[in-house]
Amino acid sequence: MEEKIGVFICTGYGIAEALDIEALCKVATEEFKAPFCQTVDSCEGQGLESIIEDIKANHLEKVVIAGISARRYPDAAFPEGIIVEKFALREHVVWCQPPNEEDTQMLAEDYLRMYITKVQKMKVTVAFQSEEPIDKSILVVGGGITGITAALESARAGYDVRLVEKSDKLGGWLARQFKLVPTKPPYRELEKSDAPELIAEVEGNPRIQVYKSAVTSSIKGAPGLFDVTLTSTGNGRPAGDIVDKFRVGAIVQATGWQATEPRDTLPWGRLDDVVRNVDLEESILKHGRVIRPSDGKEVKSIAFIQCGGSRDKKHHSYCSSICCLTSLKQAMYLRDGAEDAKAYIFYEFIRTPGQYEDFYRRVQEDPGIFLTRSNVTNVVRDPDGSLIVTAADTMPGRNIEVKVDMVVLAAGMKPTAADGEAIRALKDARVTVEKGESEAQRKTAAEKVEELSQHEGTEILNLEYRQGPDLPALEYGFPDSHFICFPYESRRTGIYPAGCVRQPMDGIGSREDAAGAALKAIQCVEMTSRGEAVHPRSGDKSYPEFFLQRCTQCKRCTEECPFGVLNEDEKGTPLPNPTRCRRCGICLGACPERIVSFRDYSVDIIASMIKSIPIPDEFDEKPRVLALLCENDAFPALDVVGQHRLNINPFVRVIPVRCLGSVNVVWISEAVSAGYDGVILIGCKYGDDYQCHFITGSELADTRGENVRDKLQKMALENERVELHQLEIAEYERLPKIFDDFMKVIDKYGMNPFKGM
Repeated sequence: MEEKIGVFICTGYGIAEALDIEALCKVATEEFKAPFCQTVDSCEGQGLESIIEDIKANHLEKVVIAGISARRYPDAAFPEGIIVEKFALREHVVWCQPPNEEDTQMLAEDYLRMYITKVQKMKVTVAFQSEEPIDKSILVVGGGITGITAALESARAGYDVRLVEKSDKLGGWLARQFKLVPTKPPYRELEKSDAPELIAEVEGNPRIQVYKSAVTSSIKGAPGLFDVTLTSTGNGRPAGDIVDKFRVGAIVQATGWQATEPRDTLPWGRLDDVVRNVDLEESILKHGRVIRPSDGKEVKSIAFIQCGGSRDKKHHSYCSSICCLTSLKQAMYLRDGAEDAKAYIFYEFIRTPGQYEDFYRRVQEDPGIFLTRSNVTNVVRDPDGSLIVTAADTMPGRNIEVKVDMVVLAAGMKPTAADGEAIRALKDARVTVEKGESEAQRKTAAEKVEELSQHEGTEILNLEYRQGPDLPALEYGFPDSHFICFPYESRRTGIYPAGCVRQPMDGIGSREDAAGAALKAIQCVEMTSRGEAVHPRSGDKSYPEFFLQRCTQCKRCTEECPFGVLNEDEKGTPLPNPTRCRRCGICLGACPERIVSFRDYSVDIIASMIKSIPIPDEFDEKPRVLALLCENDAFPALDVVGQHRLNINPFVRVIPVRCLGSVNVVWISEAVSAGYDGVILIGCKYGDDYQCHFITGSELADTRGENVRDKLQKMALENERVELHQLEIAEYERLPKIFDDFMKVIDKYGMNPFKGM
């Protein structure tokens, strides 16, 4: 039985004054035989309420609303089980086209055709429901300040927590601090560490189960269904023994940081009295005062060398954010211990952000602490046992030498996460094993896989994912989201890095980060239990369905999925894990056999929209260009273009896509075959400053360009008829120019010879 489709056409906002509304209604009722078409004065407020009442009263199953931007409707406004598609007749037509012109009317009618076609093809989404109960407990890996805070915040919110720490003590670096940098006004005096109180609180919380001297040796499954195996690190029981097995719903990775090893030009490791800031901190905590490692004597002078091993591209090229504060703090340790003690701080830049600037001023007031901008060129042992530090390019404009008892290097942070370079090398080696041209090549690659798999630091979580045992990392090894608006997100759904494993930060930042990651983990288990997606398509109940009978085991979907959703069997057949899915559709775009589809987004749905509009013949001199715009930045930018009343070329027909990576090459060939004169693809920016919401979507679209060129070549058409662009929503003003410039290209090459065929 055919589903009952209803169409609502809004006449407010100047729409009725700019368009022939009766002609629009005829498209719905005569051309598409829609049994219900009604005009409304508004599709907001009371107008929206009346639309909802009409949907219910007329038992409509599928609805198209031609009015305001879909982004303007409140969430959950419409009845469950009803397919509702909205398109921006206001922003995308009336506000960016001259009123009452033929091309403006054709544009409005074409959009109505596309969206009626879309709802005809769509099916009601049914949320994924696991056969097994979704677990809502949370695993926190790492027992430092970040892990402790994440565990406590989750437990306070009513969730059970498993906290795993590889050492035999909780507290991490916090517990190894003698004192803390001031965190409260007036930011002048050092503070006592609250590690003992926090540790006692977490160990006494009935919702938190603490595992010490344990690591995650295996994590299988997906959000809501993670099966975790813990093994012993060897403290009190044999290393490798299974400690426990359990299921959790989401994971917070709070594995913290390690101190870097200073650059080779400084004699760290060669002179006993040249130490790192972390080594000095532990020594003071142990002895209660500053002593010299070489002879145990009390120290009266220290040279602090900032960026000791940091900000050198050959070694450690980013700022670790807390090194300057640590040196200022440790200089105060020295001065508090003896009135005649002297601290010398050599720096290139002093960074004390926010309220910490007040603490910096407090240190500057101390007459026994000397700060100078300079480059330390040498540290040597004096015959009397002290150290001589030579500094060049100082603020006074001359070289200086100071004699001190100790030198302290401000070693930076590196994340205690998987070794990003090793993981990338491991992935490349695995690909070579699978696709190697010769047996010898595959054998060599297999040996490389074995070697890299044993690489120290490459495995932290030990995920049993096809795409690797840990979270993919950024350039410096931090497993972040690649998208600045969404901290804590990683490329593995349900796993949230927090604290210094995510980026360098201080203790306050780590606590705030932990709370944020805990909230994301809670959000994940709750949404997963309802069968909904998390960021960025939050609440989406669709998920990909695979018609595996036609699968050729090409592995494109498993290799290209940026979130590790798909494992595969020994034949290479994809094994979906739906609760890992972010609903980007990249697998849909990757599949040459078109076996992947969503109930509300498929190759057939978009192809039908493309073919639904009449293409004028070449004698009408009205070209048609298809624009596939990513829904995350490019398509919303079109809304902003309309809001600013900027003119858009009337010959462009825009269809939003979930991600540019979801674009299947067949859509381009269908468009060209149907007579479109060109195709524009516009997605998020990619590169070093990754902004793609789905990590690799735009880049994949670019990579697949070779397939597009092959299609065009076979059709004897110019490559220039397809363009790819990157756009941020803030660059909305570029959109009209992109369209206009492309129309000039079409003018140059002429109309599509396939028109009318």
